[in-house]
Parts: sequence; C-alpha cells; structure tokens
Amino acid sequence: AGLPQISDNEKSGFISLVSRYLSGEEEHIEWPKIHTPTDEVVVPYDTIDAPPEDLEATKALLDKLAVLKLNGGLGTTMGCTGPKSVIEVRNGFTFLDLIVLQIESLNKKYGSNVPLLLMNSFNTHEDTLKIVEKYANSSIDIHTFNQSQYPRVVADEFLPWPSKGKTDKDGWYPPGHGDIFPSLMNSGKLDLLLSQGKEYVFIANSDNLGAIVDMKILNHLIHKQNEYCMEVTPKTLADVKGGTLISYEGRVQLLEIAQVPDAHVDEFKSIEKFKIFNTNNL
Repeated sequence: AGLPQISDNEKSGFISLVSRYLSGEEEHIEWPKIHTPTDEVVVPYDTIDAPPEDLEATKALLDKLAVLKLNGGLGTTMGCTGPKSVIEVRNGFTFLDLIVLQIESLNKKYGSNVPLLLMNSFNTHEDTLKIVEKYANSSIDIHTFNQSQYPRVVADEFLPWPSKGKTDKDGWYPPGHGDIFPSLMNSGKLDLLLSQGKEYVFIANSDNLGAIVDMKILNHLIHKQNEYCMEVTPKTLADVKGGTLISYEGRVQLLEIAQVPDAHVDEFKSIEKFKIFNTNNL
C-alpha cells in the first residue's frame, strides 16, 4: 500500500531488495574460494574467428541485434546540467549525436535496421524525450524507457522517505544498471524487440563512444550460442576500483569492491592477482 507514484512492478522490486537486506542473506565472499577464470571463460579477442565478409550474411547477424545505451546519469560531475549524453564532445556534436551517427552508418553500410534504445532515469527522462525529437528524420528507430524509481529509506525507522513527506525527487533514487533486465520487461520494450526478431542486445554507457557494434564479437556470440558476454580489458593502476571476473564455487561471477572484505581490499586493487576489469559493455 502507499507510494502511488510508482507501479506495482516497481513496488515489488523495491520490496524484494529490502527483504533481501533485512534477511541478512547478502552474499559474503569467502576469499580462499576465489579463483582466476579459465581461458575458456575469458576469450582473447584476437582468437575469435573473423566475421563473414558477405554483406547479406552480415545483415542477417545485425537483424538480430539492438543497441541499448544507459542514459540515466546526469552531467553534474562534468559541470553540466541535464543528461550526461547531451554534453558536447567535439565539433558541436554531443555523445548522443555521435551514437546516432554510428548506428546510422552501420545500418547504411549493411542495409540493416539496428534500433537504438535509451534507458533513462526519472532524472533524465523528460529532457531526453525533448532531445530525441531532433532525430525525428533519422533513419534509425529510437526508443526510450525508464528504469525503476525506488524510494530512499529513512535509516532509523526503515520506512520509505516519501511516505514521511519527502515527495520531491530527493526522496527517490534510480537503482542503476542492474535494473536493466526487469525494466526492459516491465516497459514492454522486451516484447517489442522479440516481435521484431531481435535476439541480442548490446549494452553500454552513453558516454562511452568507444563502445560500438563489433561484428567479430556478434558473430562469435551467435555462432557459439552464448547467452551473455561481458567485455573485460587488462587492468591498470588507474582501474583499481573496477569490478573483475572470478570463478567462485563452480561458476563465474562479477566481483565488485563493495563485496570485498576490508582485509582484502588492497589485494583486490592489485593488478597482480586480478588482471582484468569490467568495461560495462555487455
């Protein structure tokens, strides 16, 4: 009951998170059980087979793909207001302008129809709806949807802040990248993509212009029937806080610094034991 500002799906997601926290079931990593993933799991890019050179074969691969950019962040840390994706990057072009041009170029080259999806937050959604109007004459399909909106919790009472009278934006938070899968489903965009024959989605941050569609990787995923792929890159001293891949109790998982016991934080930051980090390109 209560919190009329959000949907039943959002309420269920929020209650699930709170219940996990209150149950004390959050996962504690047992450090001695951590192992380095094998080469079967972390596949070097140079060992992947080249994609087909035939245009029709390439188009057939691209017809299964959609591109999704994470567009929930504001540009405040860069000294700007509004969505980070509309910050001017070069020669008057914004991050979003260049993303649209990249996908337009891809579709034009292969005769494909790769759509662009933007996952916004309540902080960026209204501005983004106005901004994408400038691409009305673009040749690509652009879709927007919102990630969930969850209430902040009052620590000493463990009650939703909005229910205590904090009804403006400060009483809420967007749960972030991990919310992408339920938000795709709850928004109806998943059903839309499936109806268009899409089977794969390439996910990346909207301010990462190096994250472009790579036919070599797409070809590898489809022919190996991989359900999930994460791009990792060699770790440097500048990347000590980034998440890394580990083998743990027989499965591969992402290890973030927040999960690391205090006694092992320095070891986690080391580039000797953990040699790769997650680029957030999925």
